[in-house]
Amino acid sequence: MSKRQASSFYPHFAIEERPTIDHFVGLFNRLLFTGQPILTDFLDPRERQIMEAIAGGEALLQSFGGYEEAEKQRLYLSLDWENLRPDDYQLELFEIVYPQKFASLRHSQILGSLANSGVQLATFGDIVTDGQGRWQFFAEKELSNFFESQIDRIGPVKVRLEKKPLKELLEVEDNSQTVSAVAASLRLDAVLAAVTHRSRSQLKTALEAGEVRLNWHKESKAEKILQPGDLLSLRHFGRLRLLSVQPSRKGRLKLECRFWPAKRK
Repeated sequence: MSKRQASSFYPHFAIEERPTIDHFVGLFNRLLFTGQPILTDFLDPRERQIMEAIAGGEALLQSFGGYEEAEKQRLYLSLDWENLRPDDYQLELFEIVYPQKFASLRHSQILGSLANSGVQLATFGDIVTDGQGRWQFFAEKELSNFFESQIDRIGPVKVRLEKKPLKELLEVEDNSQTVSAVAASLRLDAVLAAVTHRSRSQLKTALEAGEVRLNWHKESKAEKILQPGDLLSLRHFGRLRLLSVQPSRKGRLKLECRFWPAKRK
């Protein structure tokens, strides 16, 4: 098992992902040097993919984000297999308590309040709702006291955070749907145009305004070529994952995507 060099992974990922590669190579080399397991912050699927590429099967990676389909998960790196329990991932589940009869909350408000509280985005995980007004989110247990003391308002609404055991996690609302579209190519703007029915000029404006993300990173290049598994998001429209691509009879491409529409409320 040999030490990794970050530069050897650069050609396989986007330029803007190099700081992430540098950080993960450092974690892997630390694991080799000390032999001690490492628990990461919350990572999105793309970050976990990068870490898997760096580990290359020479380290054991296990992840958990509070529930099976969690998007953001903490990754546990070790040299030997360990039979981990949920508690080993050091997660805290918070429910946001507020006067639901007189106020409502939105995902964007909660995300903004957490992101602006003075902690990094990677220190908290998924924000979930039952669709009926109740909201919960996951955070690193090491920072649970900070979140409790600092989050007392979300937007104009006064709130308090209440710790919950994982067994009281809300039944997560899934508003996703499978959609099909026909595109001229796998260029980012062509795929978005096919799914959103927006013009190339409208999408160019959105790209220039930083409203498009590819695999959780801002993307401004309309000519970027997509591949199955990629996740695209457009502000105020929603997110879509490209599941499969099949040629059509007329030389175009039939796309199948998983689509999560943006919340309208």
